[in-house]
Amino acid sequence: MHPVLFQIGSVTVHSYGVLVAAGVLLGLWLARRQAAAAHSSGAGPAGASGAGLDPDRVWNLGIYMVLAALVGAKLWYVASYWSYYRANPREIFTLSTLQSAGVFYGGLVTAIVVAVLYARHAKLRFLPLADVYAAPLALGHAVGRLGCFFAGCCWGKPTSVAWAVAFTDSYAAQVVGVPLGVPLHPTQLYEAAAEFVNFGILIWLGRGPRAVGQLFAAYAMLYGVTRGLTEFFRGDPGRTMLFGGAVSLMQLVSVALIGLGAWLWWRAQPGRQGSKEAKR
Repeated sequence: MHPVLFQIGSVTVHSYGVLVAAGVLLGLWLARRQAAAAHSSGAGPAGASGAGLDPDRVWNLGIYMVLAALVGAKLWYVASYWSYYRANPREIFTLSTLQSAGVFYGGLVTAIVVAVLYARHAKLRFLPLADVYAAPLALGHAVGRLGCFFAGCCWGKPTSVAWAVAFTDSYAAQVVGVPLGVPLHPTQLYEAAAEFVNFGILIWLGRGPRAVGQLFAAYAMLYGVTRGLTEFFRGDPGRTMLFGGAVSLMQLVSVALIGLGAWLWWRAQPGRQGSKEAKR
């Protein structure tokens, strides 16, 4: 754990913020690069689904989505701890709340809503945009999860496995509440590794023939499985456990995401309703 990268006078630069920013910039760079390749060749790394997308619009929308995701992640975080924030409303605007990682699914849902609205306003088709962002989203999220590991947030359950990690930084315990000196599942690294694998799969899929929407469908299914399994090893509070603690709200959202991805993939298959339009 290394939550503070360095300090310059009274300014503290956190490892989490730097890695999240790096993940965002990497994702935006890749999305713009794929859109540019598709724009110039009609196919490129983004495949046929990316043809005709303006790289500048893809970059601008990416910025809007990132800002929306930051707000959405924080709102879902506050909702997860609503009983506390309802009794202490001023805490919503404290530094510790602003520095919290937020909830990724809250950010993802908000970003998708913004993308849909942007596409409607700009008279663009949503699924080609979603395909271009699929692999960059997995890459950016993987790097961001490394930031979670450095910060100590999103920690795992106590365990005796050989690869368990024990956090020791008192500053991180103060900011994010991670227990110190307890061997835990490194769930941040589990998810980061899975997202790097997902990224590789999406890049591979993007180089072959497929229908519009199938890259985004693949991302939805891959991340739904990734997050759903990772949740079984998570130990941090505030994840809204249901059915006596058997599953978390995030796992139900993961199931919904898998279902959405499976439906989009099925819909795009030859002979299915809408598949002809999806291939144009």
